Order: sequence, then C-alpha cells, then structure tokens
Amino acid sequence: MASDSPLTDRPLPVAPRPRACDKVRVRFRKGGDLRFVSHRDLMKCFERILRRARLPIHVTQGFHPLPRMVFAMSLGLGIVGLDEVLELEFSEPIEPDDVRQRLIEQMPPGLEILSVRHIAVSCSAQVRRAGYRVTVPTDQIADLPRRIEALLAAKECWIERTRPAPRRLDLRPFLSELRLNDGRLEMLLWVTPNGAARPGEVLGLLGLGDLAQSGVPLERHLLEIHDE
Repeated sequence: MASDSPLTDRPLPVAPRPRACDKVRVRFRKGGDLRFVSHRDLMKCFERILRRARLPIHVTQGFHPLPRMVFAMSLGLGIVGLDEVLELEFSEPIEPDDVRQRLIEQMPPGLEILSVRHIAVSCSAQVRRAGYRVTVPTDQIADLPRRIEALLAAKECWIERTRPAPRRLDLRPFLSELRLNDGRLEMLLWVTPNGAARPGEVLGLLGLGDLAQSGVPLERHLLEIHDE
C-alpha cells in the first residue's frame, strides 16, 4: 500500500499580515449636539469621515475589515471633549498636513480637527491624566474650597460603583489635583492600569452630584499622554 505523502503533515503556509507603514495622532474637539453622541456612534461617524476623505487607511483583517483607529480614552455621554486623541494607521506614507486637510473637509458640525502629527507605528497613546472642569453655581461656591481641601487631605475616599459590577472603590489614589478657578471646578485625575475615577463620582464626593442631572455641561479639557 502506498504511503502517505510526506507533505500531508506539514502546516499550510500562512500569508504574513500586512503591516501599517505610517501612523498619525489626531487631536480634535467634540462639542455642540455631538456631545450627546455615544462613543460607539462617534466611531461610526469617523469611519464615514475616513471613507469620504479617501485616506489610505490601514484596515483590520477578516470578513468585515474596519479602519485601524484607536481613541486614547472614550468620552462619557454628554461630556464636551476639548482636546481628544485619535490615532490612525495608514497603508502607505502620507503627510500630516494632507491628513488634516482631508479630515477638515469632511467634519460635521460639532467636530473640529485641532492638529495632526506623525508618530512611530509602534507607538500607542497611553493616557497619564485626564482633566475635567465644570461651572459651579454661585450658591454652591462659598464652602467649596474647604470641601476640596478636606477631600485632598483624606487618606481614603470610598464610593460604591454599580457598573460594570457592584463594588467598593477608593478614589483617593486617582485624584491628582482639584481646584476652583474663576467659578469653575477643575479636576485632574490619574489614569492607571487599575482604572480611573469618573468625574461624576468626584462631584458626588464634593457634594455637587446634582450638577450633571441639572444639565450643567461638563468639559474634558485635557488628555495628558505619557509620550508627549
């Protein structure tokens, strides 16, 4: 009986995955009515923008290829993003000024491109700190400096978090700076591998938890990236 071919047990060759050859970091603003757009819908919006801009965007592999784009940190619903970060990979070299101009031409109201710059393909944005600010009603300002001082002096600041699963969390390690500036509360919050504080939770600790429910807009004015 003829023996099996010695080739039958050899693994089939696998084609190498194409690699991106260029990458940029985009800084942009998200405001107006778009602050009520979810992060998922924002991703879909940028997918349409990239298609219309006809950029040589690198795509994922598989049956449903998607643009290779990464947001440094998702933005909560209703929060204005003044300096957000998006990274894009390309299948061929391209100038940042060309990317910026093509994106600007496709931006809907509420989205604004601030800057585009080259980064190494191996780079990936890692947020160090996130900054938020909110205008405080005048009737709640008088005692706020004392509450801020007490919160920063505390060794622990425990809260009950309900999502994604109920648990107790000490927010104190995530508080970098809290200050009152021209009637606005500014919060600088550490972002770590173990998580981060949510701005609404910090407002709750300061007795300002009703601000979000009252419709006062919250702004994220800073995303501090480790390699910048």
